[in-house]
Amino acid sequence: MTLGTSLLAFLAAVSLLTITPGVDTALVLRAATLGAPKRAIAAALGIGAGCLLWGAAVALGLGALLAASELAFNLLKWIGATYLAWLGLNMLLRPRNEVIGAVAEQRGNGATDWFLKGLLGNLLNPKVGVFYVSFLPQFIPAGVSVSSYSFVLALLHVLLGLLWAGILIIATRPLANLLRSASMIRLLDRLTGSVLLVFATTLALSRR
Repeated sequence: MTLGTSLLAFLAAVSLLTITPGVDTALVLRAATLGAPKRAIAAALGIGAGCLLWGAAVALGLGALLAASELAFNLLKWIGATYLAWLGLNMLLRPRNEVIGAVAEQRGNGATDWFLKGLLGNLLNPKVGVFYVSFLPQFIPAGVSVSSYSFVLALLHVLLGLLWAGILIIATRPLANLLRSASMIRLLDRLTGSVLLVFATTLALSRR
């Protein structure tokens, strides 16, 4: 496999994975539908930072440790599942019910909170590390530094994710007024909370 074919094959594969709906998409859409693009961008940046840190960890060998050590995998898996379940239960059981509350939140320091949600959501998910360990080596051509090239591929994955998040954010703006209504905010909170609980359950039941 040449360098060019490696990059093309990786971009094709990871693009399909990026647009597949998941917890990252749910978080970005949740922030965007509040009519707060800065928050959605912050969430996307947090998600990207989490992926990039995992990419760096894999390049340094931590991903291999998670793949080899059941104890390390299970420890981080349960921390991640607990975190996702906590987020999901809060949104499901205590959804926002006032537009004023949503507006007030937009004026606060919510961007930092959304960045941390995106960041921790990925950092506490060992499947991301194991995914990189099992997925990236398939696209590393002969004659290159495995560590450096793995990190480059992870960076490309992050850039594609940010591009997709931007598309999602732009797509929600025409419906901003509808999506900011009190009833819609409650509905989206409950739907997103349910999605997060599903992902928490899936992560908790996952195996190496």
